[in-house]
Amino acid sequence: MNYAKGKKPSAFGLPVAMALLVIAGQPALASDDEERISVTSEGLVSQGGAKADMEPSTDEYGALTLSGARNKPTRSKDQQKTSVTNAAAPNTDFWFYTADVELFSDQDRDGYYAGINLLFDADTYYDVADVYAVLYLSYEYGDWNEYAETETFTIFGTSASDEYIVETDLVAGYPTGNYDILIELYDAYDNAFVASIGPDETSELAILPLEDLDRDAPAPGTTQIVVNSGGGGSLSWFLLLGLTACLVFRRRAAPPVPALHHVRLDHQEARR
Repeated sequence: MNYAKGKKPSAFGLPVAMALLVIAGQPALASDDEERISVTSEGLVSQGGAKADMEPSTDEYGALTLSGARNKPTRSKDQQKTSVTNAAAPNTDFWFYTADVELFSDQDRDGYYAGINLLFDADTYYDVADVYAVLYLSYEYGDWNEYAETETFTIFGTSASDEYIVETDLVAGYPTGNYDILIELYDAYDNAFVASIGPDETSELAILPLEDLDRDAPAPGTTQIVVNSGGGGSLSWFLLLGLTACLVFRRRAAPPVPALHHVRLDHQEARR
């Protein structure tokens, strides 16, 4: 932030400027028809993770649901409605060992990020299983909104070598606010829901400050704040000139220093 010296702002101008700053600082909300767009890279950590994904996917969804209770059916709830057995007896052959989130890309430095780096480790009772994950975002404790689906990947029992990472750039349609993440795991063989993890299971997936790239763009120009110095700057220049003049005057008024003369004496006069 740059500071420039100048005149003191008027009593009318200061409230107006403060009001503009407050308005500019308000988060931009998504409109009802604003399409959600995100770009996702993914992969097993053991194989290079998201950086090894040479073909990131661009996902497009309908407008984000900003309010309401978390009662919007996810894919798992749709399956449970069709089978009373699934709802009464949850799958115990699959589970999540851990989940972690790192946020990135905050160009305007407002504390809200446009990038999600999601890492999770799913385990199974079986030696080998092919699965895929569906990811959801909830805005300010509202409904769950799907934002990504992974490719099919393989997990090996309780091995730690099958950690999976999903890196997502929120391009558009995600207003500034706090989000929660939900991960649902599905069996790739029959698309059956097998496990999930969310903010109720770990705080790592809760209250994440996010916004899309459109809202993360830094504002053009730099804000300058005018500070009234009370004339201190001008006084310092006069003081400096006065000190310089005093030094010159003292140098001229000082008595001359007599010069030192080297006298050469011959040997006879020296003996006297």
